[in-house]
Amino acid sequence: MPILEAKLGNSVTTYGAVAKLFHWLTALLIVTIYPLGLVANDWPYDTSAQLAAKATLFSIHKTLGITVFFVALLRILWALSQPKPGPLHADRKVETWLAELVHWLLYISIVLVPLTGWIDHAATTGFAPIWWPLGQDLPFVPKSEAVAHLFGGLHNLFTNLLLGAFVLHVAGAVKHQVIDRDMTLKRMLPGTAAVAMTETPHSYTPVLAAFAIFAAAVAFGFASAPDGGSPADPAPQLAAQPSDWTVQDGTLGLAVNLFGAPVKGSFADWTASIAFDPDAPGPDMGSVTVDIAIPSLTLGSVTADALKPEFFDADTYPTARYVAAIRAGETENTYLAEGMLTLKGVEKPVTLPFTLGLDGDTAAMNGIASINRRDFGIGTKSYGDEKTVAFEVEVDIALTASRTK
Repeated sequence: MPILEAKLGNSVTTYGAVAKLFHWLTALLIVTIYPLGLVANDWPYDTSAQLAAKATLFSIHKTLGITVFFVALLRILWALSQPKPGPLHADRKVETWLAELVHWLLYISIVLVPLTGWIDHAATTGFAPIWWPLGQDLPFVPKSEAVAHLFGGLHNLFTNLLLGAFVLHVAGAVKHQVIDRDMTLKRMLPGTAAVAMTETPHSYTPVLAAFAIFAAAVAFGFASAPDGGSPADPAPQLAAQPSDWTVQDGTLGLAVNLFGAPVKGSFADWTASIAFDPDAPGPDMGSVTVDIAIPSLTLGSVTADALKPEFFDADTYPTARYVAAIRAGETENTYLAEGMLTLKGVEKPVTLPFTLGLDGDTAAMNGIASINRRDFGIGTKSYGDEKTVAFEVEVDIALTASRTK
C-alpha cells in the first residue's frame, strides 16, 4: 500500500499519478475548448443547417466548459491535500516567484472562466444547451440581459487571462527543457523518477498577487459593464390611443421552440385601444386595436437575429397591428378576440381566446394564441423546416386595465 500511495500521491520531489492526470487532462480541455469557442463565434448562420451547426459547436463548448469547472475543483482539492514539489532552482528568486504566480493564475482562471460562462448561459434565454440532465439554470441567477452581459464580459476577460497564463506556463516549460535542460517538465511526465532536491517552503505572495490581478479584472469588468441606462438614441415610443379602458400594466410575450427548447421574449412597447361593455346584451362586446413596436422585442440571446430581415425585419416593418372584435365565449368570464393581425406587411386572421376578471372598474385579462410564423413570411427563406425554429409561435398577453372616466 505505501508503494501505491507514493505512485498516486505527490512527494516533496515529484508529482504523483493523480496530479499528472489532472494536469494533462486540464491542458487537453483548454487547447480544445478555446479554439472551439472561436470557431463557434465565427460560424455563419445564414441557413437552417448553418444555425444547427453553430448551436452544436456552442453546446460542445459549453459542455466541455462545465467539465473543466468540475475537473478544476477536483484538481484544487487534490492539490490542497498533497505536498507540493519544490522548485528545482530555488536560488532563482524572481523566476521562482513568477512561476508560482503563473501557476496560481491558472488555478484561479480554470475555475472562473467556466463559472462566468455558466452564469452567462443561465442568465440568457437562448439556444445551444449544455448537454447534461441537470437543467440549464443556476440557483440565484435570474434571466437577465444585464447579468448575461456582465458575466459574458467577465468570461471573455478571464479567458484572456487564462490564455496569457497558459502561454507563459508553456514558455516556462520549454525554457526548462531546452535551455536549462533540467527535470522540471520531465517530472510531470508519466513514469518519471523522483528528483533529488532540498525541500523549500512556498511563498504566499504569488497567491496574493494572483488574487489581486483577478480582483482588478473583476473591478474592470463591473466598471465597463452596461449601466442599464437609456440608450444614446432611444427608439421613439408608440403614441397612446384613445381608449375606453386604460392599461395600467401588462405584458405582451411570445415563445418559440428553438432546437426543441422554448425561448421566451416580450415586446416592451405596445399600446391597446379598448372599447368593451361587459353589460352588452349580445355576443358582440366591443373591439380592440393593439399596436406593437417590433424593435422593442427582446428574445434572449437571439434578439438581434429575430429583428433581422429574415425574421421580423424591424427596420422595414417597425409596427405590427391587431384589430379585432370582442365576443362572449361559451363559458362565464371567457371571451374571444377575432380579427386581423398585420405583421411584416402581411395580414392574416388571428383568434385570441382570453379570460377576463372584473372588479368594479378594473379588469384583469389573460389570453394565449398560436400563430404560424410561415403565414407572415418569418424565417421561410432559410428556416423552412422545424429542425431549428418551430413553425408555431405562442403569443401570451396579460394586462390590467381600468375604465376611463
